Amino acid sequence: KMASSEATTDDSLYPIAVLIDELRNEDVQLRLNSIKKLSTIALALGVERTRSELIPFLTDTIYDEDEVLLALAEQLGTFTPLVGGPEFVHCLLPPLESLATVEETVVRDKAVDSLRRICEEHNTEDLETHFVPLVKRLAVGDWFTSRTSACGLFSVCYPRLSVATKAELRSHFRSLCQDDTPMVRRAAAGKLGEFAKVVEVDYLKTDLIPMFVALAQDEQDSVRLLAVEACVSMAGLLQQEDTEMLVMPTLRQAAEDKSWRVRYMVADRFIDLQKAVGPEITKTDLVPAFQSLLKDVEAEVRAAAAGKVKDFCQNVDPSVQENVIMNNILPCVKELVTDGNQHVKSALAGVIMGLSPILGKENTVNHLLPLFLSQLKDECPEVRLNIISNLDCVNEVIGIQQSLLPAIVELAEDTKWRVRLAIIEYMPLLAGQLGVDFFNQSLSKLCMTWLVDHVYAIREAATNNLRKLVEKFGSEWAAQNVLPKINAMSRDGNYLHRMTCLACINVVGEVCGKDVTTKTLLPTVLSMANDNVPNVRFNVAKTLQIIGPHIEKESLHSQVKSVLDRLNDDPDTDVKYFASEALTENGLI
Repeated sequence: KMASSEATTDDSLYPIAVLIDELRNEDVQLRLNSIKKLSTIALALGVERTRSELIPFLTDTIYDEDEVLLALAEQLGTFTPLVGGPEFVHCLLPPLESLATVEETVVRDKAVDSLRRICEEHNTEDLETHFVPLVKRLAVGDWFTSRTSACGLFSVCYPRLSVATKAELRSHFRSLCQDDTPMVRRAAAGKLGEFAKVVEVDYLKTDLIPMFVALAQDEQDSVRLLAVEACVSMAGLLQQEDTEMLVMPTLRQAAEDKSWRVRYMVADRFIDLQKAVGPEITKTDLVPAFQSLLKDVEAEVRAAAAGKVKDFCQNVDPSVQENVIMNNILPCVKELVTDGNQHVKSALAGVIMGLSPILGKENTVNHLLPLFLSQLKDECPEVRLNIISNLDCVNEVIGIQQSLLPAIVELAEDTKWRVRLAIIEYMPLLAGQLGVDFFNQSLSKLCMTWLVDHVYAIREAATNNLRKLVEKFGSEWAAQNVLPKINAMSRDGNYLHRMTCLACINVVGEVCGKDVTTKTLLPTVLSMANDNVPNVRFNVAKTLQIIGPHIEKESLHSQVKSVLDRLNDDPDTDVKYFASEALTENGLI
């Protein structure tokens, strides 16, 4: 209580006294709020008192709920200007050091983030005097929590240190890689890649590669799989012959690891690995490794590898590309098309079309087309969907012509509405590829059938599809092929179809031109103004508002105004509301 009573006599003590009170309050929310106001309190205190009173207070007294500690760890990362700038930044290290050792991972990680940020703000001398000792203390701390936190701090301070200090840090990092606690080894494995990027190449070979090899053979698969991450960084930093000698033996082991999680990690990072090791090693080593991942016993691994098929093939050296794909990759792909696991098939379906431009017309027709057709008919909707969504790459190579069209038409009537939806979204593209005559003959009927689909999402998509088709083929095509159908729908017994008719007019009216809209579409809309369903009547008012700008002026006054006036006296309030909106919008009031 002492602080509070003094606060009344000395205003300068007031902010810190209130903070102390609030931080002792039982309400977590209040404590959290006061931590979030720390910067305001620091500003009120000024830099000297922030350094001499606030920071020590925070270091000594905060043992709190995780969310309060998390907020504190975050705040301190931005505190440099509030303690007097870079030359005093080291006074923020003590509270962050203790936060970096707490039990809750999220808090530790945030404290490490803040330490990494303020590390940049230390000058070289302060790094050696203040920051490095902190890293060393954490690295040899009794609790595994402090040792895991230490792992994230090596790479940020290493580049600016003296030769002797660098050697010490490498030795500390080695100890962490050999720590008794798996959590610490895991943290070290996770940070090895970023540490490798700042260590001199000679030490990378003599010091870090042995650490990497040891971690990659750790008894815990959670450590081994993180070593795969480091592998990507290291391969990118070494010359090819060094990579071949120092990294590849370990990578080969990882690709055949007894734990599927490690193999999954290799499959997941495969393209990065491929870019890091270059074309030569890809040819000799990665091709066989990729084949075995595509044939892995675990579905997760096959799926991860299957999703990389296109990128892998694209990055193979052009001189051997076709040969590698046809002889090594395609046989595996053929098996995956009929895989028992739908995630595997679906991952493959998402990328397989991308092989078409790489392999060219003849190979596509002979080898890929049969696969596409069987995937288009796969019982898993996801597989069919992924094939449809990527048809454009195949079309560039062979044209969809007769080859895939029958299968597409079949899908357009699929029982799963999402598959129908995917086909609709693909229609404008197909229309462009096939040309108007072919489209009229094989697909235009379908487009009209969708307008009366029992699923609203399909009717809506079909309406937007019409708009794109009219834009593509022009208003004459619309007048012949679309408008008669729309007109017929206005007299349909099902009011939902009459509503769709209006929805079509909303989108087509904008692209058909004033003449067609006034002469052909307007009479249809006006004829529906007496519909016995209020929903249809208020949609008539809405449509007149939307197509108003596309109707000849005199027709607006001679035909539209009287209808809207009548709807404006409708017993239904919604109809009235939209009618008055339409009158106002069209300037008819």
